[in-house]
Amino acid sequence: MRYEARLQELGLTLPPAPKPAGVYRPLIVVGHMAYLSGHGPLLPDGSLLVGCVGREVDQAAGYAAARQTGLAMLATLRRGLGSLDRVERVVKVFGMVNSVAEFTQQPAVINGCSELFAEVFGSENGVGARSAIGVVSLPGGMTVEIEAVFELRVTGAAAAG
Repeated sequence: MRYEARLQELGLTLPPAPKPAGVYRPLIVVGHMAYLSGHGPLLPDGSLLVGCVGREVDQAAGYAAARQTGLAMLATLRRGLGSLDRVERVVKVFGMVNSVAEFTQQPAVINGCSELFAEVFGSENGVGARSAIGVVSLPGGMTVEIEAVFELRVTGAAAAG
């Protein structure tokens, strides 16, 4: 199944692709690899989900923020690549959770993004290597920030060498 069709089948709506909030590019393609800069939990109205896990929000809200961040990342991929169907697989996900020092379930929070990618890209191509860490703060007080690397499909003349 193609990923654009899978997105529709799942009934998922992507927020607008976020614009850079500094001097960087949200997406860089080098060869057959797509590198996504850190993304936050961007809502369709342009606002961010904010709050420190373990203080202002709970683990479930952190999970929801990570899932929303994954949707924003998919929006960036679609805008930059023209279609999610250009993605071959998730290679690496790095998630940062705005959390209190005592909170130790950062991987469970970042599962919100990882499970979304597995739903969209499948259990084989949607699951890559991953790290999840806690941080004392994130820009704008957002709950999570996630970056990722994707392998792109080799097509046409590029596949022929």
